[in-house]
Amino acid sequence: MALLTDVIDGLAGLPQPAVVGVTGALILAECTLGLGFLAPGESGLVIAATTATTPARFITLWLVVTVCAGLGDAIGYAIGKRFGPRLRGTKLVRKLGQHHWDKATDLIRRRGAFAVFFARYLPVVRTLTPAAAGTSGLPFRNFAPAVVLGAASWSAVHIGIGAAAGASAKAIEDRMGTAGAVLLIALAVLAAVVVLIRKRRMTARDRCTELEMEPSPTEATELKAEARD
Repeated sequence: MALLTDVIDGLAGLPQPAVVGVTGALILAECTLGLGFLAPGESGLVIAATTATTPARFITLWLVVTVCAGLGDAIGYAIGKRFGPRLRGTKLVRKLGQHHWDKATDLIRRRGAFAVFFARYLPVVRTLTPAAAGTSGLPFRNFAPAVVLGAASWSAVHIGIGAAAGASAKAIEDRMGTAGAVLLIALAVLAAVVVLIRKRRMTARDRCTELEMEPSPTEATELKAEARD
C-alpha cells in the first residue's frame, strides 16, 4: 500500500472548489487578528498545495489564497485603526504575547510598509502586524501594496513547497517503502507535538512575566492615590 501517495491521491480526488474554498477560509482566519493560533492556515495551505498538480490548479489556489490573505490583513488593519493602542492591553493580545505586539509595532515604526511585507514570513508577528499597522497610523495607501506583494509571494512559496512535496512523494515511497513512510509520518507528528508544547510553554512563560510586571491591587491603589496628589 502506497500510503503517502494514497493520501495525496485522496486529496486530489476531492472537488477542487471545496479544497480551494476551505484553504482560503483557513488563510482568511489565520490572517485576521487573534485567529492565527486557532486556524492552521500555513500548514493547511501546504497540504492543500499537494493537489496543485496542474498549472491551472496552482494559479487558482494562488489567486484565492492571495485574496484571502490580503482581506484578512485588511480586517486586522481596520481593527487596529478602530481600537488603537488599547488593543495591546486586551486579553487576546496578552494571550498571544504582548512582546510580539511590541515587536510588530516597533518594526512598523522603524520600517513602515517594508515591515508589513517581511512580517508575512514571521510566525505570530504576521497575525498582529496588520492591527499594529492600523494602530501605528501607517497610511492604508502604503499598507495595501505591501500586503498584496507579501501575500502573493508568501502564498506562491508555500504552494510551491506543497506541490513539490506532493510530486516527490511517489519517489520517497519507492525508495523507503510503506514502513519507511509510516516512520517518516510518525517523526513529523512527533516534531509537530514538540513544537506545540514549546509554543504553549513560551506563551505560559510570557504570561507569567506579564503578570509579574502588573502591579498588585494594593500597589495599583497607591499609584492612583499618588497620581491624584
